[in-house]
Amino acid sequence: MAFERNDKSLAALFSDLTRDTVELVRQEIALARAELSEKASTAQAALASMAVGAAVILAGLFLLLQAVVHGLAQLLPPDMAPWLSPLIVGAIVAAIGWAMLKGGKAKLDPDRLVPQRTMDSLRRDKAVVQERTR
Repeated sequence: MAFERNDKSLAALFSDLTRDTVELVRQEIALARAELSEKASTAQAALASMAVGAAVILAGLFLLLQAVVHGLAQLLPPDMAPWLSPLIVGAIVAAIGWAMLKGGKAKLDPDRLVPQRTMDSLRRDKAVVQERTR
């Protein structure tokens, strides 16, 4: 078996490395695009189903809150019940909603949204590439 000797210059090797790296990145992007397009219709159907489900849950929640208002009205003095019962229930629901919004806002802090693992991985990849090209 004869071995073919390949005496490429260092510049040619770097050129090949650059070309191969660019091609690999292009292929990865193409794969990601293909995969995302396959999943898009499934995601759209799921989102539509979730939106309809959320609307039905919201309607049910309104009915439950109405029942709580009427139940609380039974416990209050008759002259105060028509206005005090909805006020109490509304204040409690508003306080719960406010707490949920505040918690959600805290989770959207820019420092929490940085993809730290990806950034660390990219730094490691950069270090490996730099080490191999020295």
